[in-house]
Amino acid sequence: MRLTPAGQRFYQEVQKSDGRLSLATAALYIAQEDYWDMDASLYLEALDSMAAEVRSRLPKNRYPLKVIQTINQYLFEEKGYSGNKIDYYDPDNSCLNRVIDRRLGIPISLSLVYLEVANRLQFPMVGVGMPGHFLVRPVIDEMEIFVDPFNQGEVLFVADCKEKFSQIYPTAEWQTGFLNGVLPKHYLARMLMNLKMIYLQMEDFDKAVATLDKLLVLMPEQPQQVRDRGLLHYELQNYDLAKQDLEGYLRSQPQAPDGRKIQQILNAIKAS
Repeated sequence: MRLTPAGQRFYQEVQKSDGRLSLATAALYIAQEDYWDMDASLYLEALDSMAAEVRSRLPKNRYPLKVIQTINQYLFEEKGYSGNKIDYYDPDNSCLNRVIDRRLGIPISLSLVYLEVANRLQFPMVGVGMPGHFLVRPVIDEMEIFVDPFNQGEVLFVADCKEKFSQIYPTAEWQTGFLNGVLPKHYLARMLMNLKMIYLQMEDFDKAVATLDKLLVLMPEQPQQVRDRGLLHYELQNYDLAKQDLEGYLRSQPQAPDGRKIQQILNAIKAS
């Protein structure tokens, strides 16, 4: 694996334990793939400033709903953060620096801004990776409420989450595990999967490879991602790297349903 400079910084950050890993820092290193000269520290300072502004507005008695209401008022009414419903698949929606610059994003990136502000207030929250959407919730025993940063911080209960899910997947069965908190590395992996899909649709294979490099740093035991990176290297005529990934895929998946097709590609590489 040949990591770019941004990829190397990402690698170093995600080697930390979950308690020490900074989601915002790692997300900014993901964004540096597109914005190589971006100073990540400036955006971390911007998050610090936002949290300080919210802190100055909080009452002495920090009731959870009051904290949420204050964050919502600041982010969505004063600062104007909103979900990008017009150009949802713009890669900038997944780049934390651009989300902060434009105050525009998708559920997972807006949730990241929300989490970072809340955690700086010592009001712990966690991401909730519901299929088809992304939410945040406070880490408070016996308090099952959820916040939807894509929709102006709308406060939801479990029944509301089920309804949202059924609107997205009308025939799918609801599972209570859909509302579990997401660990930091899984959070970053979901961001990277979004970007992978976007870059593939754009046929920007170089950026798709760089995205897969980071995804495989997080989850090295993902044979399908190794295969996809190998196929992208093949399209980019990086034949040595393609051979390495595709052979690795077949070794780990000897009964793969697409094994014959992959072997044909490997034969073509060897013959070239």
